[in-house]
Amino acid sequence: MSRALVLNATYEPLGVVSNRRALILVLNDRASVVENTSEILHFANGEIALPAVIRLNKFVRIPYRHAVPLSRRAIFARDGGRCVYCAAPATSIDHVIPRSRGGAHAWENVVSACHRCNHMKADKPLKELGWRLRQLPREPVGSAWRVLGATRAEEAWIPYLEPFGVATATA
Repeated sequence: MSRALVLNATYEPLGVVSNRRALILVLNDRASVVENTSEILHFANGEIALPAVIRLNKFVRIPYRHAVPLSRRAIFARDGGRCVYCAAPATSIDHVIPRSRGGAHAWENVVSACHRCNHMKADKPLKELGWRLRQLPREPVGSAWRVLGATRAEEAWIPYLEPFGVATATA
């Protein structure tokens, strides 16, 4: 079974649930279907389309918004799936200040890179190579990034994630 994006009553992304859980929320009138998938679930009394995006009927207050977890998938999503040095498709992650030279494994020091640039850079600082970053790495903020840090975005979710600062290229 596929997954469904859960939106708060204000259309803010909250998380991702299985289609089974999404159907239970909809059938118990706790959520409404915003978009359906092309998959149809057949049962004894009929059929129902599986939801791709659901919206909770009541606002859920999230008291503590913790930081976005640092993961390979989240780094690629933040950088649009492109190398920050040459804009080629990214295949690996790179530490701007190499860890061997005291660089931290943190959002502000980790970027996506293509294999060629990562190999050429090795453990050298950018000044030594004369390279520049296309954009400064920073920690993403917002609920949409917590969704993307944990899972790959479905095509139907993009319009609901974009208003919260997520680029369409989430490879």
